[in-house]
Order: sequence, then C-alpha cells, then structure tokens
Amino acid sequence: MGLPFSLSAEQVERYGRIIREWMAVRRHYDLFLWLQGEIQHYLPHEIMLAAWGDFHSNLIRHDIVSALIGVRTQHSDVSSLSPLLQGLFNRWIELGRRPYELSVGETGFLLEDRALQCPLGVASQGMQSILIHGISDKRGQHDCLYIIFGSGKKFATSSFSAFNILLPFLDSALGKIDPLPLHAQLGQSFSSPGNNQLTRRETEIINWIKEGKTTSEIAAILGISTFTVTDHLRSIFKKLASYTPLSGDVRH
Repeated sequence: MGLPFSLSAEQVERYGRIIREWMAVRRHYDLFLWLQGEIQHYLPHEIMLAAWGDFHSNLIRHDIVSALIGVRTQHSDVSSLSPLLQGLFNRWIELGRRPYELSVGETGFLLEDRALQCPLGVASQGMQSILIHGISDKRGQHDCLYIIFGSGKKFATSSFSAFNILLPFLDSALGKIDPLPLHAQLGQSFSSPGNNQLTRRETEIINWIKEGKTTSEIAAILGISTFTVTDHLRSIFKKLASYTPLSGDVRH
C-alpha cells in the first residue's frame, strides 16, 4: 500500500536513518537516545509520555522519556494523571483515531490539582503545545497513547504526517523494553579520567537543564541550534551511562 502523500529524496533518506537508529533500541536508554536524535527534526519535543492499557476501565500504565531534570516515570503517579490520559484518549477516539494537537492550556480542565504538583505537571507548564496520537494492539487487546510536549507554539504540518509514519516504530521500540526510568542523574561529579569528563559546553547545558530550561531555550541562550544541543545531550548521557551503567532487560 502506497503512502497517501509523497516524500522527497531527502525525506526518504532522513526517515531511513531514523529507522536504522530505531533498530538499535534495546534498552530504555537507547529509546531516550533515539528520541533525542534525528527524529527531533520531525517531532521536536522535550517530553514524551506513553500510556497503555484499558482506558475504559482505568487500568493504565505509563512511561516518560525526557532530558528534563526530574521528569521521570517514577516521579509521577498514573492515578493523578488518569483524568488527563483518559480525556486525551477519548478525544483521539472522537477524532477518528487521528493525530491532533492541543495547547497546554486546553488540557487544564482534564487535570487534577495533584497532577500538576509532580515534575511532569510542573515541566508541562513550560511547554506550549501537545501532539497526541495512539495505536491499538489487537493481539494484546490494549490501546497505547503517545503524547509529546513541545516548547514551540505549534507543531508543523509535517509533524502530523511524521507521527503517522513513525508511530509503529515508536510503539515497537516501547514494546521491546521494560518501562524503567533513567537511573543516571545529571549534575553528579565525574572523577573518572578520559572520555567520562564533561566538556565546558556540556557542563553549561547541564546547568541550564537544572534551571528547568528546554532544549529550544538552551539553544537560544547559547546561540547554537537545537540539534547541537541534542548532540551534546547524547554525549552527556553516553558518559553518564558509562559512569553509571543502566539496568533493564529486553522483553522477550
């Protein structure tokens, strides 16, 4: 079956690189690197929230992937997020299971006060737009909702098409790993010699992240592109992973 839209040679090449990177995802850390990589060209975001299960019965699990300090799965309570997740899921169903966009303010009526008190709730207030899409697993008899939070005012039209193309790969990547948080913490001191040492620029970026700045804001502050910030983040987390190994088994 052909795609309902055409892709340029450059887009085909870029999607090819994204899919090749996807093939290397084996751990939660790999998923983080993949989402911080070239996929950001089509789906620029600071937070990805995945929720799956039976939304009608409120039997939901969730996982969070983000470079923002403290925005981790273990720091959020799915019961507090349930009104948001169920509301977004119901709207996805009403819209014919197509990707759709909301401003962060539009989700306010779905959130309980306690949900806003977790790091995800606090960080989401610094975002300006949310892109939502889902996928149904008919064999596993559950649905999965993917919510990406961006600091830009609106997602580009191309992001909607990209979400349709990349969603099966994102869902497959999530299914290959245990939903574990990223154990390494930013801001720790490094005493190991060689490649584990952070550069001056990497230290600057960590300090801005600790101040709650998004990737786009850090890029503007430092006068570099968001892709350069992302490259530095990948280097930082590789060093953190080398310094503090991440645990997690691959699903079989």
